[in-house]
Amino acid sequence: MYRIVKKEMLTDTIFLMEIEAPRVAKSALPGQFVIVKNSDKGERIPLTICDYDENKGTVTIVTQAIGKSTMELMTYKEGDHICDFVGPLGRPSDLCDMSEDELKKKHIIFVAGGVGAAPVYPQVKWLKNRGIDSDVIIGARTKDLIILEDEMSEVAKNLYISTDDGTYGYNGRVTDLLKELVEKQGRNYDHAVVIGPMIMMKFTSMMTKELNIHTIVSMNPIMVDGTGMCGACRVTVGSEVKFACVDGPEFDGHLINYDEAMRRQAMYKTEEGQAKLRYEEGATHKNGGCGCGGDR
Repeated sequence: MYRIVKKEMLTDTIFLMEIEAPRVAKSALPGQFVIVKNSDKGERIPLTICDYDENKGTVTIVTQAIGKSTMELMTYKEGDHICDFVGPLGRPSDLCDMSEDELKKKHIIFVAGGVGAAPVYPQVKWLKNRGIDSDVIIGARTKDLIILEDEMSEVAKNLYISTDDGTYGYNGRVTDLLKELVEKQGRNYDHAVVIGPMIMMKFTSMMTKELNIHTIVSMNPIMVDGTGMCGACRVTVGSEVKFACVDGPEFDGHLINYDEAMRRQAMYKTEEGQAKLRYEEGATHKNGGCGCGGDR
């Protein structure tokens, strides 16, 4: 059992939880995720790690209550316990594989849409702790959906906020703001990390391709079971079939077939759609499993 040491409502439906999980906290790196189960027979919920503290032995997650399991999790209080908290899973951010000399030569921009601010934060913080500056854009439909602004402002060199309805910060989409930063304000970026809803990552990747900015995206939104066994996170990257939970969740944003991924995401919500995908994709429908031992 894993104790909730802190809970904070960020919006009406988005909440933050700091979970006591020492072994996960000790091994976690930016870009990875955990699998949460409310109860022994509960649904597996893949959630990207928002923060981790090895000294405190805690891992922070940010969740939006959409389905039954996340709505149930939202009712949990500080002091309550979660049945399973398995991780860290997935491959860490590519930034973790680079030397500090390599990182210092890069001009990095993070673009976060909605809850995507949560997985962006540990990467920006990880860079800050190593003396590497980066800029961040956080975008949402309206002001009330902007999250982690204060936390992000402490670790980003420059933080930009955009809202689709103009209620806060820049009036427009994150793609419009990014284009303005580069073309009108003379910002020079050669590496972008884009995390948010699928449609947002698609159009932001199209924009960064025009601007000649190497782009990494996170396919965490399409994950279901977190082991590759269900086939939900199957995605085409260039000419290769990948699975977000075992090969990712981060991939080259300019190589993702977003239209295919979004079509599969919609079809996977019904049993008939799942059966059709299994028939169409045959042996490539699912992965053999990650073989991880979880929180051992």
